Amino acid sequence: MYPIFRFFKEIFKFRNAPALGLLDTHVSHHRCWPWDLDPWIELNNGRTLTLYDLGRIPMGHRAGLTAVLRAQGWGITVAGNTTRYRKRIKAFQRFEMRSRCIGWDARFFYIEQAMWLGKDCANHILIRSAITSAQGIVAPAHVLEAMGQAAESPQLPGWVQAWIAADSERVWPPRI
Repeated sequence: MYPIFRFFKEIFKFRNAPALGLLDTHVSHHRCWPWDLDPWIELNNGRTLTLYDLGRIPMGHRAGLTAVLRAQGWGITVAGNTTRYRKRIKAFQRFEMRSRCIGWDARFFYIEQAMWLGKDCANHILIRSAITSAQGIVAPAHVLEAMGQAAESPQLPGWVQAWIAADSERVWPPRI
């Protein structure tokens, strides 16, 4: 089940937080609850992806994206991701989540997020996100114009460019 109460808590908590620049980092703090666990009493990998919403959505709100989405009747979706898991988050542990947009191309925004246990990174995700309308994907340049932002993206890191290139080689639809 989607953590709707936690979602609203995060929105309420950051409703008056200072605005963020489009490329600034949003920091939030969370706890691994029993309903987040897998049979090994650690944060479930699928739940990890869901909890990352709790960082991205307030980040977008603070950057001014939510107001533009509402005004234009647009939506937002995850169009791809890659996750690296390195340290287990156990029941009741508190962790810090860091979320930031690192750039965009002609179709997608690229967002990186990480969950930290003190000085140790537990996991890290790269999200490819799209803004959508009834006509399909809205170009980031158009979104940025609506936000009053410059349309030029910083250069995406090499590892992100490599992921984009590798993903473009992926067969679709899959032959499974």
